[in-house]
Amino acid sequence: MANNDAEDPLLQPFVDSSNEFNKKNAMKRRRHNGFGNALSKSIPLHHENDKVTTYQYPEFGLQQKLNFNRVLLFLAAYVGIGALCFFFVRDQINGKKTNGILDAFYFCVVTMTTVGYGDLVPDSNVAKFLACILVFTGMALVGFILSKAADYILEKQEILLVKALHMRQKYDQADILKEVEAYRIEYKFLIALSLLLLLMIIGTTFLNQIEGLNLMDAFYCVCATITTLGYGDKSFSTKGGRLFASLWILISTLCLAQALYYLAELYTERRRRSLIKWVLTRKLTIADLEAADLDHDRAVSVAEFIIYKLKEMGKISEEDIAQVMEGFKALDVDHSGTLTVADL
Repeated sequence: MANNDAEDPLLQPFVDSSNEFNKKNAMKRRRHNGFGNALSKSIPLHHENDKVTTYQYPEFGLQQKLNFNRVLLFLAAYVGIGALCFFFVRDQINGKKTNGILDAFYFCVVTMTTVGYGDLVPDSNVAKFLACILVFTGMALVGFILSKAADYILEKQEILLVKALHMRQKYDQADILKEVEAYRIEYKFLIALSLLLLLMIIGTTFLNQIEGLNLMDAFYCVCATITTLGYGDKSFSTKGGRLFASLWILISTLCLAQALYYLAELYTERRRRSLIKWVLTRKLTIADLEAADLDHDRAVSVAEFIIYKLKEMGKISEEDIAQVMEGFKALDVDHSGTLTVADL
């Protein structure tokens, strides 16, 4: 590696970054975070008459913009097909029944979320087989598609939350996006927890007023439902209750799962921040300089220092560096140690 910072042009954006660059970068990260638009990156190759020729990187499918129409289509297809199947075998399902169509939808949602009260149970081989199929497909739908949709929705509420917290202070859009990016997990957890508490209050009130349960039993039923414990001694037994439950159970169980996920992620994020702070503030030793000197020229360049610190933070590993170096060597056709247009 080079000893002179000027010989490391790829690092200049990081060394000489301005406030404007940081603001733009923060806004870009915010737009493309999670299920935002996939990054379509480009790098300049050479200049022709002051025009930059660029190479466009392809977009990656998992980072593409979330399509809510597709999510709703998957959900409607699952609930519709499941409810239709259970409606046809309604005579093969035992338990407390109200209305054939409503019970079919209710039983489908209870199966999908694995609540399983036991107030409606399959009583034939056909009904049991349908329940087995729908519970696995439902868990996959909730775990993969609906959880991502919920994550995207909560992410959209972060900016509103930050603005509400600082409503009496003057913040421009860049400052708000910067704070959201810095405390993304904390805000998501706070929003998910607040929504969960609201849903618990709504569920408890509904069970108390409509289903006729006392407050303790209503709260007990709510907790058994959102945790998918589903003892079955308390459940929704009226037409109105099951209509309400068909939507409330799906949202509340999903919200609890997201809140617990963010809680675990929050713990991991805080440990990561502590590690980064320790790495950046600890005193360097001679052994550190020797380890950071990748080209063994008895001097540590900016690039070498950055790579060494990133390794300490756990952001990259020796295997990552080795793979990148192999790719570099494959592109360096003339073995000059640098990449030029002629190499490409």
